[in-house]
Amino acid sequence: MFLWIAEQLGFPGPLNIFRYITFRAGAATATALLLGLIIGPKFIGWLRVRQGKGQPIRADGPQTHLSKRGTPTMGGLMILTSLTVAMLLWMDFANSYLWACLFITVGFGVIGFLDDYDKVKKSHHQGVSGRTRLLAEFVVAGIGCSIITWGAGTELYIPFYNGPVLDLGPFYILFAAFVVVAFGNAVNLTDGLDGLATMPVIIAAMAFLLICYLVGRADYAAYLGIPHVPGAGDLTVLCSAMVGAGLAFLWFNAPPAAVFMGDTGSLALGGALGAIAVSTQHEIVLGIIGGLFVVEAMSVIIQVFVYKRTGRRVFRMAPIHHHFEQLGWSEPTVVIRFWIISFVLAMAGLSTLKLR
Repeated sequence: MFLWIAEQLGFPGPLNIFRYITFRAGAATATALLLGLIIGPKFIGWLRVRQGKGQPIRADGPQTHLSKRGTPTMGGLMILTSLTVAMLLWMDFANSYLWACLFITVGFGVIGFLDDYDKVKKSHHQGVSGRTRLLAEFVVAGIGCSIITWGAGTELYIPFYNGPVLDLGPFYILFAAFVVVAFGNAVNLTDGLDGLATMPVIIAAMAFLLICYLVGRADYAAYLGIPHVPGAGDLTVLCSAMVGAGLAFLWFNAPPAAVFMGDTGSLALGGALGAIAVSTQHEIVLGIIGGLFVVEAMSVIIQVFVYKRTGRRVFRMAPIHHHFEQLGWSEPTVVIRFWIISFVLAMAGLSTLKLR
């Protein structure tokens, strides 16, 4: 909004600063952070009153989690509120990438909200059926990715190689939608301990903040040998808003959590990262930067696949963070070590920008 107002006035004097993506990105972080911290206490109190028993806790999960009964869920609404407000204040209204990514983020948030609402209403950890949820996710991702790829390239790029390796043509939309849905659910599976998913999302968003800026600059993209996507630089505003909103939520989600983000937040944030990766044509790099989420999702897939065929378990419990809890690691130990892994993977992902 501020950019549009300054543009209508002709960017007079100090308003010229709104032209700069770096300024608007920093302002988006500050806005989302401050708004999240301001609305947090009252919002959590409202959720506690409305939900009563809070998020249902699985009886067959780690016994230490039973003490978390009564903690309200749907805290992702805080993230979505602060993120969306920050975006609307500092984004470029003419940028289709921002609108598409925001559509996917909010759309996935709505799907997650309906799932959380069903769980709270039934007082059971199972919400909307998996097939219904996946169908809704693919519809939202398909629409968003169609907007992203309209008139844009459909080539697939891989790390450590200079230039595209394959043009997927019309199949690119299907591939892009799969990336968004897969990553949304990967983050959702990771969200099982206090703060476990939030910080890795922040780290991934910070890594993609740099990628978006470089991809949006023709000179830097040419020097690094990465795809240049005109307009993608403004996605730094979305990445920055995610960082601010995530930090504000982490303030209340730090152990012991006062609120859980629920599917409302985890699906939205995962979908946002997937949409940003598609917009910048760094889908494979997302798998490196967000490698923790990939491992969490793969641990569930492997566990289910092997158990159905052999009756044996590969892990003591899936997702894999519960496996380490069963081995005797305390919850803070698992969370902090997984944060460290996320940081290392983000650095590895960023190294691919030069090693081509």
